[in-house]
Amino acid sequence: MDGIQQMGLPILGIVAVAALTFYAVSFNEIREKSFRDLEEREESMNGGFKSSMSSRERRARRKAEKQAKS
Repeated sequence: MDGIQQMGLPILGIVAVAALTFYAVSFNEIREKSFRDLEEREESMNGGFKSSMSSRERRARRKAEKQAKS
């Protein structure tokens, strides 16, 4: 029994840390998405419409979002 406990405890610890990491990353992504949605709603409420971005601005925004995820 002692051998199983010596091997099982580290494995259980690794699984627990992996689960906590998964939930922390998921929570962070959900929070970021909700902030983006909130900003978009506020932009649309200001003046009643959202101005159209140029393709250059859209590419720059996508690039910045990808870099922020990395």
